[in-house]
Parts: sequence; C-alpha cells; structure tokens
Amino acid sequence: MQFDATFFAFVGLLLFLALVVYLKVPGMMAKSLDARAAKISNELAEAKRLREEAQHLLAEYQRKRKDAEAEAAGIVAAAEREASALAAEARQKTEEYVARRNALSEQKIRQAEADAINAVRAAAVDLAVAAAEKVIAAKTDAATGKALFADAIGQVKTRLN
Repeated sequence: MQFDATFFAFVGLLLFLALVVYLKVPGMMAKSLDARAAKISNELAEAKRLREEAQHLLAEYQRKRKDAEAEAAGIVAAAEREASALAAEARQKTEEYVARRNALSEQKIRQAEADAINAVRAAAVDLAVAAAEKVIAAKTDAATGKALFADAIGQVKTRLN
C-alpha cells in the first residue's frame, strides 16, 4: 500500500479536527458567538431604550416649546393691550392739555380785551377831561374861576372833616 499525498492530507485533516474537538474549539466558538449575540442583543435593547428616551424628551421639549409659544403670545397680547391703554391715556392727557391751554388762552384774550377797553376808556376820559378843561378855560373868566375854586376848596374842607 502506497500512501500518496492525498492520504497524508486526509490524515492531517483528521488529526486537526480531532485536536480542534479535543481543545473544545467549537464550544469556545459557540460561547464566543453566544457572548457576541448577547452583546448585540444588549446593545439593541440599549439603543431601543435610548430611542424611547429620546422620543420622550422630544415630546417633552415640543410641549415646552408650545407652552413657551403660548406664553410668548400672551406676553405679546398683554404688551399690545398695555400699549393701546398707554396710547389712549396719552391721547386723553393731550386732549385735556389742549383744552386747558385753550381755556387759558381764551381767559388771556378776555383779559386783554378788558385791558384794552379800560385803556380806551382811560384815554377817552383823559381826552374828555382835556377837552372839558379847554372848553371851561375858554368860557370862564377870572371871576367865575375864583368862584369855582372857592367852591371846590369848600367841598374839600367838608369832606376832610
């Protein structure tokens, strides 16, 4: 019997397989594969948990954003109401100021009219006195002047006593 290279390769293969079985390589490989499968399963479970947590956080942040938008809209509405109230108050104060200024101006105008009328009257009285003085001076003689003077002094004496 002659052994050729194929036979020796077959025997080497059988010895290798026997050695692999003796050293429990298939068990170690199965254990390693099981450990890797468990690790992958754990990673998938962790990824699923992280995804659920991220979705929960996303929903919470969306709710907070909506609440913040509603609060901002409320603040804007309150600011608009306050601005319109301030504008109405400013308009009312301006109208009151204009009314007071108009009343004051009208009062000053009435006072100026009264002063002008009094000035015209005073000028008319002065003019009338001057005219009367000229007329009396032209129509009276010395005797009449002395009589009027004496009469005026008598009236002053009676009023002073």
